Amino acid sequence: MQSLLMWHVLTHFCYIFNHKPCFSYKKLQRRRESSAHTMSNSDQTGNESEMYVMHEICSSVKNMKQLDFSVLVRRANQIKEELKQGVKKPYRELIDVSWGDPHRTGVKPLSFVRQVLAGCLYPQLLESNRLKVDVRQRAQRLLETCAGGSVGSYSDTAGLTQTLKKVSEFITRRDGGVPSHPDSIYISPGSQWSLTNILNILVNPEASPKTGVLVPAPSHCVTTQSILGLGAEVLPYYLTEEQGWALQVEELQRAFDSAKGVCKPFALYIINPGNPAGGVQSRKSMQEVIKFVSEKKLFLLADEVYQECVYGENVEFLSYKRVLAEMGPPLSETVELASFHSASKGLIGECGLRTGYVELVNLDPSVLKLLDNLFSTNSCAPVLGQLTLDLMINPPQPGDPSYPLFYEETQRIRTTLIQNVRQVFEVVNSLPGFSCQPVEGGVFAFPRVYIPPKAIQKAKEVGMEPDTFYCVRLLEETGVLARPGSEFGQKDGTHHIRFCIMTPQHIMEELLRRLSIFHTKFMKEFS
Repeated sequence: MQSLLMWHVLTHFCYIFNHKPCFSYKKLQRRRESSAHTMSNSDQTGNESEMYVMHEICSSVKNMKQLDFSVLVRRANQIKEELKQGVKKPYRELIDVSWGDPHRTGVKPLSFVRQVLAGCLYPQLLESNRLKVDVRQRAQRLLETCAGGSVGSYSDTAGLTQTLKKVSEFITRRDGGVPSHPDSIYISPGSQWSLTNILNILVNPEASPKTGVLVPAPSHCVTTQSILGLGAEVLPYYLTEEQGWALQVEELQRAFDSAKGVCKPFALYIINPGNPAGGVQSRKSMQEVIKFVSEKKLFLLADEVYQECVYGENVEFLSYKRVLAEMGPPLSETVELASFHSASKGLIGECGLRTGYVELVNLDPSVLKLLDNLFSTNSCAPVLGQLTLDLMINPPQPGDPSYPLFYEETQRIRTTLIQNVRQVFEVVNSLPGFSCQPVEGGVFAFPRVYIPPKAIQKAKEVGMEPDTFYCVRLLEETGVLARPGSEFGQKDGTHHIRFCIMTPQHIMEELLRRLSIFHTKFMKEFS
């Protein structure tokens, strides 16, 4: 496996660093200069220039479809403005639960995190008693890890040395003592950035046949778009909704076989806990996946950003690295794995600070060196975000002055999440035509909605997917912004909506009230 990946990476690096850019800036500049001179004489020349620019863009990028959700976002922004201007609507404010962004939905930032960051941004605060002593001490220690003692300085490309060490220690604790090494970790501007960079290594757009990536359906739509944008083929494997969105190895085999004559499968992408489905894999399921990727010689990509958000009964989060290590040789020494985590998700929820990490397991040292070269073509992750990552993996401990408030705030979020999960399950499943599987982890509900034939026909007439049509009507009539399931992948003939459940309880109650009224009216209208 290592020799195969090594050959693939070397071939692809020749492409990355030697191939002419798919978008020629010099040609574009010359064309702009030329068109600027002639546009006043001929509108047609301007059109020709635009067509030329489009011709220069990579075909794989042009083939990335615009998400239907963008239409909903634009309309939601218009509605916000209309409400500000006093336009009469059946609701006073818009409820936006379309993102996995807890602060957007009303969850308050953790005080300890913001206080430490405040001290790092404005060190004069550390000279007063306005902050607790452990906050000041943590901020001072973090500043000492920054070049020049400032968060405005660059770090090494892989990240701050001390933060990398703390991340490796966190992983070792989490995985019951399985060793982790800082040299195998890269801190990045979010887990999606890391994932895209790894995919950039795995995917050679000039390869014949094309590279294939097995991706769950439903799945994180940004990842799917990234794979397509890099010129690879997406091979969907469908999670079994009726069994709590379980992953079946038989379905992985079907997806793998579907690549015949189309592409060469090279990687398997896993989301655990699930987004948007909310399932959490068992140890047995993970062991089956590991055996599958070993047999098929696939690179395993494990998106584990919601590992803190697990609340199903008799359910626990296990990392793929831990399960792989505990399976022992030869699998533990040969299966190649990249695992991702982020400070954007979980209880900390600092999406806007943009930070995450990837840990690489069982990669050939030569491949790691090439990856380091690729990561080095970019600057470091935002340093303030790196410090946030440090705070996420090393929170206050019992006995620290900040611990009581930290414990109170995090427990409130956990309790609210559990209450919201129960309430969503009860209310949604009580509505005719709705069905929601138990949410075991993550921060989303992904209920299935039956859309009547008349509504499907109406959606077709206006050029929308049925669940997009449903979400547009939901937005217009109730002010609730949710996302259509068609963006995430779903079996033909099924329709879903996705909404964030990591929100204050009173907002969830209002959301479910509006959804219940709307759905009853919608079903009656199109019955």
